[in-house]
Amino acid sequence: MRQGVGEPPGPPAASPLSPGRRLALVGGLYAWQGLVAGFAVTALPNHYAALGASAQAVGAHVAAVGLPWILQPLWGPVVDRYGGFAMGRRRFWIVAAFLGSLLSLARLLLIPEDPVPALASISAVFLVQSAFAALADTATDGLIIDHVPPGKLGTANAVTRIGFVGGGAVSAAFFAWMLPAHGLHACAAALLAVGAAILALPLLLREGSGDAWLSLRLVPSRMAGTTLPGLLRHLAASLAGRATLGLLAACFAIDAAGAVFGLPLGVELIQQRGWSAEALSRFQAVAALLAGTAGTLLVGWWADRAGAVRALTALLALCALAYGGSGAALLLPGAGPAALAGPVALALATAMPALLFVTLAPVVMRASLGPVAATRFALFMASLNAGDVAGFAVAGDVAGAIGLPWVGIAAGVFFAALAAAARIRARRPASHPGAAPHIPPA
Repeated sequence: MRQGVGEPPGPPAASPLSPGRRLALVGGLYAWQGLVAGFAVTALPNHYAALGASAQAVGAHVAAVGLPWILQPLWGPVVDRYGGFAMGRRRFWIVAAFLGSLLSLARLLLIPEDPVPALASISAVFLVQSAFAALADTATDGLIIDHVPPGKLGTANAVTRIGFVGGGAVSAAFFAWMLPAHGLHACAAALLAVGAAILALPLLLREGSGDAWLSLRLVPSRMAGTTLPGLLRHLAASLAGRATLGLLAACFAIDAAGAVFGLPLGVELIQQRGWSAEALSRFQAVAALLAGTAGTLLVGWWADRAGAVRALTALLALCALAYGGSGAALLLPGAGPAALAGPVALALATAMPALLFVTLAPVVMRASLGPVAATRFALFMASLNAGDVAGFAVAGDVAGAIGLPWVGIAAGVFFAALAAAARIRARRPASHPGAAPHIPPA
């Protein structure tokens, strides 16, 4: 991609970030996110619910953990504009955010162990920690966009997904045992020890061969022409194109469609099809772990070889079959195939979003290239998160109005339409296998 006016220099030609080191770095950073998330949104809420915390208190805690992620796009202009540090354009912010995350978690060591009122103080800690985590995530995504070749984005995003899902699964299981057995302070100390070890990755792996190992010094040449108003104008111009707006709308609709079907499906399995809450949680955990590890790695490897748009088209078509087929199966009466409809639908509804994301992320990253890469990508991710929230908000009403099977069938039709649109886009003369959607120059 040609360098635009006011665009900061690209990554150095002689970068010490070899492919293996890149994957180790981003995998480790996302594993840390998963470790904290498993502790904060699974182990802690369940532990305090067992201690007698109200549903409102537990819900407020989860909301506090998630709030900074909704506001994540606000970090984008900061990371894009103020990247002229001698440590590296993205690496400085990763290290700074990681240190902020660890320092905020250290506050847990000062909170009383078991009383339920302590949950509010714990929530405040994770509110701050999530803000630092969102900053680190924004900078890490910018590093991936800057340094990973387009033909390797599928694998890179698969590794990030594996790191997050694997870290979250290990954390939820480990701390669910450790909290009642050893208490909050021991869990916080263990989390801090693991975080300090993972911090070694961004400290030891530099972006460019000329970058300082650890420095707050600014490099004037890296700051030239990157004023904040200029970056915001570039962002506004880049968002004006129909292709970008269409991709933002698709991101929102994809997650919304999945949420509208997945949420009432779980309720129906418990209330109408004889599943226990424990069995449902265990099944979802296993399905998510398998899809988020081996599944995403396989899909990411294939996406790099098939091309980003072609792989996305194929996954959208598979989602159409999965959701539409699940909805149709739920219409079957009696035993036999109908008895398998619920588990099969649940497995597909749990696995397909993770697999689809691995093919969607490279397309979005290639559409985010440029001086506002971190900001643009954060906006796309915020669109996905907003789709989840909107889907969950209306899922019960939609399923109650038309019936859960028809929600699945409608979602299948929607994904089929998206797959057809992506296929048409991929076959245009200006496109080629693996090409990102065209974004008009700013």
